[in-house]
Amino acid sequence: MSDPTNRRPLPHDFHPPVPELAVNSQDLTDGGILPDAQVYAKGNSSPQLSWSAGPAGTRGYAVTCYDPDAPTGSGFWHWTVFDIPAGVTELPAGAGTGTFEGLPEGALQARNDYGGRDFGGAAPPPGDGPHRYVFTVYAVDREKLGPDADASPALVGFHLRFHALARGRLIATYENTGE
Repeated sequence: MSDPTNRRPLPHDFHPPVPELAVNSQDLTDGGILPDAQVYAKGNSSPQLSWSAGPAGTRGYAVTCYDPDAPTGSGFWHWTVFDIPAGVTELPAGAGTGTFEGLPEGALQARNDYGGRDFGGAAPPPGDGPHRYVFTVYAVDREKLGPDADASPALVGFHLRFHALARGRLIATYENTGE
């Protein structure tokens, strides 16, 4: 996506408006550069994320990481975790990788666009310009969102569109200069 003025929409740009969740990270800065730890060839580890409690009626959470600038025509889903219990408001660094230590009991991970059920770090093509990595946390009105771990991120996103009570995000960028 070499023209930053012609950016693709974010996955929730066309969803109904919902209240904002405050999302923070010890690893990411909103509007900053994606750290090497979240780059596929350098660290490939999910970042630490924390968020404010959802509004009344929150029964669970979901977290996604999406690159709308991937040259696929449909973006690229790097991580989709859902059915996070309502009492959890933080995922430690690495919760979506390897042995999934720190991933809450009962949480499910859908297959990412690499084909695995884990976090897959940034890997844009060399020279494609900066890509945005959108980490979104959703407060949802169900303990179990509906899909199972075999669901695609698109199907999980469909359910999130109808069951999100609040949403917050952090966006970091990464560019593969080929060096």
